[in-house]
Amino acid sequence: MIVDAHVHIFPPEVVEQREQFRRRDRWFGELYASPRALLATVEDLLASMESAAIDLSVACGFPWSDPGLCRYQNDYLAAVCKAHPGRIAWLGIVVPGDPGAPAEAARCFQAGASGIGELNADAQGFDFAEPLVLAPLVEVCQAFAKPLLVHVSEPLGHHYPGKGSAWPQRFVRFLEAFPGQMVVAAHWGGGLPFYELMPEIAAAARNVVYDSAASTYLYRVDVFRTVIDLVGAHRVVMASDYPVLRQKPFLERVRQAGIAEQELPLVLGENAIRVFALPDRRATE
Repeated sequence: MIVDAHVHIFPPEVVEQREQFRRRDRWFGELYASPRALLATVEDLLASMESAAIDLSVACGFPWSDPGLCRYQNDYLAAVCKAHPGRIAWLGIVVPGDPGAPAEAARCFQAGASGIGELNADAQGFDFAEPLVLAPLVEVCQAFAKPLLVHVSEPLGHHYPGKGSAWPQRFVRFLEAFPGQMVVAAHWGGGLPFYELMPEIAAAARNVVYDSAASTYLYRVDVFRTVIDLVGAHRVVMASDYPVLRQKPFLERVRQAGIAEQELPLVLGENAIRVFALPDRRATE
């Protein structure tokens, strides 16, 4: 079973009224300033999955700074998942620090969300280095045994829209504060797995799984083999960040990344099924 563990889709209204939503949200405005920055609908995603032979995609929420927009997208993703069971799973989105965030997260879980994310510190006005603001949200996630998917960025390298400053040294403070919380660190955790050669970082990150979202914009394809050697194949999930990357060519690249035959099923699907408690279609076939 092939799972793309990190994709983005938007309600038709957002796609059709792009400029209006760019004015409503600073981070959305920055990411989608260029006409070349694609916005995808559920129909676009399903067509892409069919072409790439991907069984299931995990649709992440956009990190809106307005709790009302978060709720709006949560309702959309819940409806999409209900309309396409077994093909699309979804993550709820909330504004950490907003008094209503815990209740909204619980509402999402009750509506079938597989986790919360993609949280983004720069977009939503919080700092991983000051983790207590996230405590009420983490408590709800732990009560429902659900993971958090978070944007972590590299402190080095080229600038790109949406990179931000949620660097590993800040993210580690969050991990130390909530050692029992399962976390998916997007974009290879901003390079955090490379620091797991340090025993104290490996201990702090023991409940972290790394996704490969937007990987080819950031690293050589060797990153798959390198991270697997550092932290193990059970802690890596294939994720395209579609439509940032096209699913079919990215999946082909992953299959050619030097991942061993026994490791590949973990990376391509089994880890995501475990972390997000996804339905495994193979079990009913």
